[in-house]
Amino acid sequence: MAKKKMKSYTLDELTDKYIGKKGSPNREKFEFELKLDILGDMIKKARKEQHLTQAQLGKLIGVQKAQISKIENNAKDVRFSTVIRVFEALKAKIKMTIEFDPNSHMEIAR
Repeated sequence: MAKKKMKSYTLDELTDKYIGKKGSPNREKFEFELKLDILGDMIKKARKEQHLTQAQLGKLIGVQKAQISKIENNAKDVRFSTVIRVFEALKAKIKMTIEFDPNSHMEIAR
């Protein structure tokens, strides 16, 4: 008896099917939240590499441990200025590009 070959799908195909096509409101929301999750994970990893607890990092920037936990686990409800202070405390180099349209963009480095 011949084995039936399973169809495989790419991540993009599955995301299109279950989240929405690129440019759709659901897909935009999903990708935005994913980027914030990645940002929180990056902060957590950098903090741990520097052997800092959440309380110690919070003390460095003048916030409570709970605020650092919030940044690491749910960065979407955090002030941008607080995230910048976290990066500075972790001695991270910040480079950000903002593109309004293909002919107009601004770069910020700190």
